[in-house]
Amino acid sequence: MTLRNPLIPLTALLVASSCASPDATGADAGVASVDTGGSRDASPGDDAAISSDAHDADGADDAETTTDAGLATTAACAIDYSAFNASTRVNAQSTYAWTCTDTTRQLTGNGIPDHPVETGSFATPVGSQNLSVSFPRQPALANQNTVRRRQPYGYALNAVKLDPETAATCTDRATSTMPGSGCVMVMGGDPWQVEAIGGAFRFGTDESNAHTQPNGQYHYHGMPEGMLAGRADLVTLVGFALDGFPIYARHGYSDSNDPRSPIKVMVSSWQLKATPDSGRPDIAVFPMGTFTQDFEYVPGSGDLDDCNGRTGVTPEFPNGTYHYYITDTYPFIQRCLKGTML
Repeated sequence: MTLRNPLIPLTALLVASSCASPDATGADAGVASVDTGGSRDASPGDDAAISSDAHDADGADDAETTTDAGLATTAACAIDYSAFNASTRVNAQSTYAWTCTDTTRQLTGNGIPDHPVETGSFATPVGSQNLSVSFPRQPALANQNTVRRRQPYGYALNAVKLDPETAATCTDRATSTMPGSGCVMVMGGDPWQVEAIGGAFRFGTDESNAHTQPNGQYHYHGMPEGMLAGRADLVTLVGFALDGFPIYARHGYSDSNDPRSPIKVMVSSWQLKATPDSGRPDIAVFPMGTFTQDFEYVPGSGDLDDCNGRTGVTPEFPNGTYHYYITDTYPFIQRCLKGTML
């Protein structure tokens, strides 16, 4: 199947059995090819392949996404996208491709977003990267979590990095957000880790909670709103973590094991602490939520575990798998991995 749209929202390419979503940007025409394995075409707005019943339009189970007990799926195995993004802060070609072998899922791309970027204040213009990333196609849970300080936890389907942390820190004696007042914005080594979203600092993030690094690499710190255009209230695959488990955004099934249960906004189990930690900079200057240490994991307080994930069924994994969620509140993008990386 070949899609021709001025700039196809990434969610049009989520699963191998369907491709559907209206054009979102009005950029110059591009071409995205998706090998669907002979499954049906889908017109813009056709959500059958990612609806809560996880069935094709004829009611039959979608065999294209059911192999190896749900751990290996053809979703994101045959995507080849290239289109010009003419939005205000991009004005560049977006390219990405996903392929699979029996054991790995491979991403190549240039990291240029495929959705509108009209806001934000970027110190460096969005720049093309040379990305090649491998993921386990049959991921396995590890004995302990992996924490990657100031490193990405995964990649979105459009080859944009999922990198929630910042390089900004503050000392115990910080007095303001201004330079020379106890906080640094790059290569910080002080104890108080600054968050990109919320709190006292502004990092120039755009409408998709993203901005650029000094090398021009565009990356998400939170909900990738541009990827969700036209996907309101749907369980939407947006990428893969480096351990190979899938990442969804905002919505999931209310019953993790029932794809026919109502779809709801997923709630993190990380909570803002009632009182600041000892030695923390003044909350009158740095309100709670400014620092990573302002949050604590409270088991059972939300829908998700300490890595912002859970085990259950999804449209692409109808037999069930561990999977992560990007949420509207901290940690936004998960801060640990449950599985093993290649």
